[in-house]
Amino acid sequence: MIMDREKLTAGAFAESIGVAQATISHILGPRNKYPSTEVILRLHQRYNDINLEWLLTGQGEMSNTSSDSDSSIESGFDYPLFAENSVNPSKETGPAENRKEIALETPVNATKEVVKQEIIYKERPSRKITEIRIFFDDNTYETFKPEKQGS
Repeated sequence: MIMDREKLTAGAFAESIGVAQATISHILGPRNKYPSTEVILRLHQRYNDINLEWLLTGQGEMSNTSSDSDSSIESGFDYPLFAENSVNPSKETGPAENRKEIALETPVNATKEVVKQEIIYKERPSRKITEIRIFFDDNTYETFKPEKQGS
């Protein structure tokens, strides 16, 4: 019903409340009719005029606003999705070429410094094992030393 009211597809509706489109498809599908609490809370956060009791139980009116607002729902003035933007009002008149994007200022740090990383592999002198110690849980240890060869 909310999707119908807002004239949204399942994908657009899912995006508007911040869930995956598959989540909405599962809810609308025949197997899983009950949305999770997280989905209900996200939906209520995005469309806060929706009656939470109606969302949870189906009881009462869908909207918390009075039925007089049905005409404003269609015209879209009560919802941020259709709200007029004070910076660029929708009643603005003028040729389309005045609407193109114009940079107000030139960026200060436009050039980025190239960072070069140099990795130097140094060869270590060969090492030989001189001693191995094994510690036991009774606080004792044994030391093993390899036999010297070639002397």
